[in-house]
Amino acid sequence: QVQLVESGGGLVQAGGSLRLSCAASGLIFSINTMGWYRQAPGKQRELVARITSGGSANYADSVKGRFTISRDNAKNTVYLEMNSLKPEDTGVYYCNADIRTLVAAIRPYWGQGTQVTVSS
Repeated sequence: QVQLVESGGGLVQAGGSLRLSCAASGLIFSINTMGWYRQAPGKQRELVARITSGGSANYADSVKGRFTISRDNAKNTVYLEMNSLKPEDTGVYYCNADIRTLVAAIRPYWGQGTQVTVSS
């Protein structure tokens, strides 16, 4: 009923930049908070940043000042601008969104993940 499709991952050198996008589609009635999580090899998935429908954002301490989350409500899309990337930013980045559909109550949905690799 709902799909989250991420794009924009890849391989970049330390100090470089990447921009991730995640578009939600399907029988969407409304979207509340959208966010990005990441999972490094051998580690638990962790919150990177999230943003409310009104545009209020919060970030993990490790990315403050380097990453910026934004969203386009008309396109049901959330973005993550990542600058000054470090090797420790390497991992699979997952999009997450709390979505109410036309046939179901609000619940979280996840994208399939996109790999970000930062070389030193």
